[in-house]
Amino acid sequence: MAMPDIANSAQAQTEGKLDRVGMSNIELPIMVQTDDCPPQQVSASAEVFVNLGDPQAKGIHMSRLYLQLDELSTESELTLGTLTDLLHGFIASHHELSQQAFVKFSFDYHLRRKSLISEKRGWKAYPVIIIGRLNDGNLEFELQVNVPYSSTCPCSAALARQLIQKAFSQKYQEQSEISKDEILKWLGSTQGIVATPHSQRSIVEIKVKLNKSNSSFPVIELIDLVENTLKTPVQAAVKREDEQEFARLNGQNLMFCEDAARHLQYALHQQTKFDDFWLRVNHYESLHAHDAVAITTKGIKNGYSA
Repeated sequence: MAMPDIANSAQAQTEGKLDRVGMSNIELPIMVQTDDCPPQQVSASAEVFVNLGDPQAKGIHMSRLYLQLDELSTESELTLGTLTDLLHGFIASHHELSQQAFVKFSFDYHLRRKSLISEKRGWKAYPVIIIGRLNDGNLEFELQVNVPYSSTCPCSAALARQLIQKAFSQKYQEQSEISKDEILKWLGSTQGIVATPHSQRSIVEIKVKLNKSNSSFPVIELIDLVENTLKTPVQAAVKREDEQEFARLNGQNLMFCEDAARHLQYALHQQTKFDDFWLRVNHYESLHAHDAVAITTKGIKNGYSA
């Protein structure tokens, strides 16, 4: 006896087209190929959708979407090419119902990162989102990466310097001559450095639309762009010389959230691989209970908006 297929045989009780129908929170391992690197296995969460363009159809065939996603997980790897095939496969399996397909992969991408001076190495995990869309034959790929860094407040640094100047003046106000050795000793003491600027761990969320010049997902390229631009990346393995260099980099790269956003905005404008970009800078304040945030985009017509 044939098993009933309600999605094929039944008509919708209330007619209407739907923008997206599918599944979310699909947990699966998948091999991801990025930049020029060998594929890396990640534990991903996926969302898959097609539109329901037939207003009379009861529903879509969700199992067809799931099985194609499972085949990608078990028999292939995620590349721009296989993502393209997956989207076209979603439409082909619903040719009578759908003209649009959407897929989203969320995962942590692990990189071995070298310390600043000692060249020790440690793992860092970067949250990544890859999105593919196929709308009436037009493909669109989006990449999002979250990159942590350290930010030191310029205002706090100026106030700390003023307190150090004041302490120096009070300490030596009665002396007309001061030896270099005495000054060096004082500067290295707790009494000499009476104040330090406040710093905080910060995160930039950045998403870009890839154009045809990309042959793979430029995950590492985008991470490097952020870390090289801001110059204060959060560290993994550190020795004392690395921590000292980290302190120096923070002192030489003071930044408000506005500064970080503008530096990254300029760097992204120099890139040719991205048709559009959106970024949000989050400074998780150590002075305040709230966060300092700046958001900017490439600013193109019909592009990302803040």
